[in-house]
Amino acid sequence: MGKAQLSLSFLCQRSQSTNGACMIDFAPVGTPQQAHIRLNIIPRDQHCISRRNISDNALKVMSRLRNSGYQAYLVGGAVRDLLLGEYPKDFDIATDATPEAVTELFRNSRIIGRRFRIVHVRFGREIIEVTTFRGHHENGSSGSHQPETGGNHSRQSASGLLLRDNVYGTLEEDAVRRDLTVNALYYDAGKFEVFDHVHGLEDLRNRSVCIIGDPDQRFTEDPVRMLRVVRFAAKLDFSIDPQTAAAIPRCAHLLAEIPAARLFDEFLKLFLAGYAAATLENLLAFDLLRYLFPDASNGIKKDEKALALVQAAMSNTDQRIAQDKPVTPAFILAALLWPVVDAHFSRLQERGEPPIPAMHAAGQMAIQDTIHHMSIPRRFSQPMREIWEFQLRLQRRTGRKAAELVEHRRFRAAYDFLLLREQAGEDTGGLGQWWTDLQALPPEQRLDTVAASRDKRKRSGRTKTRRPNPAV
Repeated sequence: MGKAQLSLSFLCQRSQSTNGACMIDFAPVGTPQQAHIRLNIIPRDQHCISRRNISDNALKVMSRLRNSGYQAYLVGGAVRDLLLGEYPKDFDIATDATPEAVTELFRNSRIIGRRFRIVHVRFGREIIEVTTFRGHHENGSSGSHQPETGGNHSRQSASGLLLRDNVYGTLEEDAVRRDLTVNALYYDAGKFEVFDHVHGLEDLRNRSVCIIGDPDQRFTEDPVRMLRVVRFAAKLDFSIDPQTAAAIPRCAHLLAEIPAARLFDEFLKLFLAGYAAATLENLLAFDLLRYLFPDASNGIKKDEKALALVQAAMSNTDQRIAQDKPVTPAFILAALLWPVVDAHFSRLQERGEPPIPAMHAAGQMAIQDTIHHMSIPRRFSQPMREIWEFQLRLQRRTGRKAAELVEHRRFRAAYDFLLLREQAGEDTGGLGQWWTDLQALPPEQRLDTVAASRDKRKRSGRTKTRRPNPAV
C-alpha cells in the first residue's frame, strides 16, 4: 500500500469509528448543480492535515483575511494532496473578500484574469492564489461591461459556453461551482476543520474522479473540464466516475469552440506535469487527442510505430521530470507531429523534392495545419523544425561537419529524438548506436572516426565518384 493510500485509509477509519463529524443538509435551490448539498464538517481528530505541511505564506494570507473579518479557506488540490499524504506544490485560498479587498490587504498582490478575476499574492518566488467565492452565473448580469470596482458579471455564448464568469457568491455556491469533487474540499486553518459539500471525501476513498453536478451541463459551460477530468485521473491514478465518463463522448465536439491559445495552455498542463504517458492513454481512450492534434491523432490510429514513438516520448518526458531534469514542449510537440511531418516528407520526395527542402516544407505544413486548432508559440515551433531537419543531418557520417555536429546546440535533442524513433521500431541503419559511440570519444578522435567511416563507405561502393571536369 502506497503512502497516499495509507493516509487516506487512516482518514476513512477515523471517520467511520467516530461520530464527531457534523452533517448539515441544505434545502434544494434553483440550479441543477446545487439541487442538494450535504455539508460534512470533519474535525481535527478525524483527518490527517497538519499545519506543519502548509506553506507559512498561505497560513499568513488566511490569518490576515480572517483577522480582517473575512472567511478564508485552503482549497482545491492542496487539501486533496494533504489528505492523500502528499506535500502540495501550490496553495490556493478561497475567500468572501472581493479581489479589490484582497489587494488592499496585501501590497504584494495584483489582480489577474478576465474570465474570472483572481489575486496573486507574491512572497519571493512563491505565489499564493486567492479567489473570491464564485456564485452561479445565472445570478450575474448579462451586460458586456465589467466595472473596474468589481461586481457580479457573467456572459455566455449562444451554445452555453461561459465567456466571462465574475459572479461572486457564498462558500456553498463556490463548492458546487468547482469542477471536480476531489478538488472541492476546504480546510479552515483557524478551526482545523475540513469542509466537504459534494462527497469529495467519498470519491477520494473510492479513488474516483467525478464532475460536480450534471456532466453534460458542466462540460457545455466549459469543455476544457473534459481535459481536466482525464488529466486528474492520470495524475492521481484514479478511475473516472461512470456518469462523468459517459458524458465525454457526447460533449467532446465542444472542444472545437475553445480558443487555440487556451488549448495550448491546457497542452502544457496535460503533458508537462510528470504523468504524460497516462494522460495520453486517457486522451486516446476518449478520442480527445483529435481536438488538439487532428492530423497526428489520425496518424497514431493508423500506424503502430507512430503510436509507439509518441508513447516513448511521453515516458521519456515523465522520467526526466521525475529526475528533475529540464524538459521542453518543443520535444513533445516534435514527437506528436512527427507522423504528420514524415507523411508530408515522403509525398514531397515522391514528387522529386530534394531531402532538405522537402523536410523543411513538411515541417512547415504540419505546423500550419496544427495552429488552426492549437496555437504554438514561435519559441517552440522553431526548435521543433530544427529537431526534424536535424534527422537528415544525422544521416551524414563523414567529413569534418559530421564530427562537429556533436557540439551543435540542437544535437542532444535531435539525438534523443533519433533514439526514440529507433525505440518505436524505425530502421535507421544503426545511426543511434553510431552517434552514441562517437559522443563517447574525445573530440580529437572524432575526426579519425568519421574519416574511417568515409573510407569504409568508399570501399563498399556507396560513395559517389566525382565526374571529371570537361574543361581539363
